[in-house]
Amino acid sequence: MTRAYLGLGSNLGDRMGYLQAAVANMSDCVAVSGVYETDPVGGPDQDRFLNVVAELDTDQSARGLLELCQRLEASAERVREVRWGPRTLDVDVLWVDGETVDEVDLVVPHPRMFERAFVMVPLGELAPDLAEGWTDPGTGGCRRLGDWDEPIPRTSEDIS
Repeated sequence: MTRAYLGLGSNLGDRMGYLQAAVANMSDCVAVSGVYETDPVGGPDQDRFLNVVAELDTDQSARGLLELCQRLEASAERVREVRWGPRTLDVDVLWVDGETVDEVDLVVPHPRMFERAFVMVPLGELAPDLAEGWTDPGTGGCRRLGDWDEPIPRTSEDIS
């Protein structure tokens, strides 16, 4: 079994509901970070995201994890209209112990993870070794709302 990390985010509809459904469909998930509300980085003007990082203990390769990510996004009816645009669910392969991939559709470790507080702050909760020495570039806000297993307040963004 291999330690792997996936980053999850949502900024459309029932943000927390999309994250909860995705995590519930990860059979290899062993831990989930706290829930963070974050400003969008890049892309068009859009609402804030809810973000978490999930830790998996898995026998899947990075390619198998990418396929899992794509299935989870499809189950959330994600539509890809604008790069880095609003989305019901975004799931990225961040890290797979012992595996490096550099292909057109998959790069592991994730090529921009160290530039993003919304990845590194929750990742640091689960894997301090991977966040050691990281410094926040100061792009976008990243506010912890609570632990994964506690109720997170719904906002008007989650209802619309």
